[in-house]
Amino acid sequence: MRPAHRQLLPLRSPCWPRPHRQQHGAVRALPAHAQSFGASGNGAGTGSAEGRVQDGAAAMVVGVGCAAVAALLSCFLVVLPLRCAGQTDLKSPQDIQVYVVNTNFTLRWNYTGNDTNVTFSAEYRWFESSDTNEKVRETEWKELSGCQNVTRTECDFSSAVTKYYDEHEVRIRAERGEELSPWSSIFEMTPYAIAQIGPPGVELQSTNGVIKIKVSPPEANQVRKMWIADLRFKYILVIWENSSNPEVRSQSIFPTDTIDDLAPDTTYCLKVQATIPLEFQEGLFSPIFCVKTTRKVNDLLCATNVRILALNMKFHLHWNSQYKQHVSYNVQYLSGYRKTLHDDYSTEWLSVPGCENITDTQCNFSSIISTTPGLYYLRVQAMSENNKTCLSNEVKVDPLRTNEIGPPDVKVDISDVSLHIQISPPGGSECEVMRDHYDLSYRVLYWKNSSNNEEEVKIKEVKQTIATVSDLTPSTLYCVKVQAFSEVYNKSGDYSKEECIKTPGATFVTALIAVLLVAMPLVFGLYQIYNKIKYVFFPSCQPPLNIEGFGGQVFNSLYLSTTDEPIENCSIIEAITEEVNQIDFKDYKHSKQSSRDSGTYSNDSDTSGSKASEETLVKEIV
Repeated sequence: MRPAHRQLLPLRSPCWPRPHRQQHGAVRALPAHAQSFGASGNGAGTGSAEGRVQDGAAAMVVGVGCAAVAALLSCFLVVLPLRCAGQTDLKSPQDIQVYVVNTNFTLRWNYTGNDTNVTFSAEYRWFESSDTNEKVRETEWKELSGCQNVTRTECDFSSAVTKYYDEHEVRIRAERGEELSPWSSIFEMTPYAIAQIGPPGVELQSTNGVIKIKVSPPEANQVRKMWIADLRFKYILVIWENSSNPEVRSQSIFPTDTIDDLAPDTTYCLKVQATIPLEFQEGLFSPIFCVKTTRKVNDLLCATNVRILALNMKFHLHWNSQYKQHVSYNVQYLSGYRKTLHDDYSTEWLSVPGCENITDTQCNFSSIISTTPGLYYLRVQAMSENNKTCLSNEVKVDPLRTNEIGPPDVKVDISDVSLHIQISPPGGSECEVMRDHYDLSYRVLYWKNSSNNEEEVKIKEVKQTIATVSDLTPSTLYCVKVQAFSEVYNKSGDYSKEECIKTPGATFVTALIAVLLVAMPLVFGLYQIYNKIKYVFFPSCQPPLNIEGFGGQVFNSLYLSTTDEPIENCSIIEAITEEVNQIDFKDYKHSKQSSRDSGTYSNDSDTSGSKASEETLVKEIV
């Protein structure tokens, strides 16, 4: 039986106040008001001054007594052995480590002491999540089952841990009889975070020149599991020939798979590793298994050289036949996800519609390919007249990667010096998979089709189905071809047929410019002539009407309208022979001019009126 732990406490004077323990084991001193000596429920110590003096004296006496007791105890401590003061020669364990493989937990440590008959015991505690999703630490350390009074420097505590996603703390100490070493440093861990994937189970079968392998996931036969989702596991096979200078190869395999391309009558060794790629976790390898291959029986009934031809999402399966007698074929397929399961899928193969009991060596299986990405496996079952059957090798189909992109259709048109290219996607507009899943781009090649072989081929890449090429040379034959490609799948299709078209020549343009150069001066000259004629025959301003008659003669202008209009009569005096008073004449002329300018004159057209006016003017002057 493990001895009870005895904790060595420091000696305490009976006069020292007892500390109080807080929640979670914290220690704190009593408040100052609670440490007053002589305090009681009836109010002692808070009364008169005399009472306070008496209390002070009593406290002084007690203090002196306590000092004496402390001095006496210190004398005893000097002579007490060191071990009685709570000291020990045992050292604490060091380098604490926890190793987790699946749900197997191992605690390991180092111990540098030379003590004999030393055992080790460990404790643990963990954090739990509360209702508010906050982590609460367990308040008590618990004994770690499987790690009590062990004599080695490791122990298995797999049965103690059940909470794989909670944080744990582990510590350990050395023991010898009633002596206990200090606790080691605390090791913190979350089991799932430090756990390592264990080795998978492996079963092998050598038959007909191939090795059939079946892999079971880690913890397959365990009740408690660290890895719950088995479907997340991916398996890596490492295989080599058992010889002095082997060539090691590695490949991914399914839980149930076949390893072919092996030499007959040869011993091969292999090991398998389970991984979780999404979490970048790699497991331990299985033990090494060795198996010898057999010779492959060449059955002429079996279909050979099974292959897939796919163009624009139209899938065809082709194979060769070696059988000389009547044989019929049945093409079968299996959804790829079935192979990721650990169950037996041998009964899950289905027949391709339209490819049942056929005698041809090809089959269109486009009907089984859905628009959603996914793997498929196909095989050909050959049947003879006597109901003998033989299955071919399987071929894998990843539709969007196996499919080849065909050439697009191209139409070209030209306007002025720009080339317009209309592109139809491969497979036609009705092929939604080609249009929606590939996200096609187009590479346009165009060049001058001339006798000069050094003409540069220019490239233009577009996402749309319409492309325009500008800055072309007039009267030149240009050729175009287009290629569709997918950057995501790193696939390029074939180029379309060449389409050629000639750009318009410069004759029409030159003639048009020449006509404009000749016509513009001619139009300008005609315009000037028209303005002159209009100015002469149809002036915008007419002469005053008062100059129509002059000197008793009617003044008829060829430039004026024949319509009779009233005009003013004017008289011109060329010379005056009589001597007149210059000053009076000037004054008179000035006054007449003023009156003439401001008055209204007669519009009579007869000559008598003109003469009378002239005579009257002369008389007035004289």
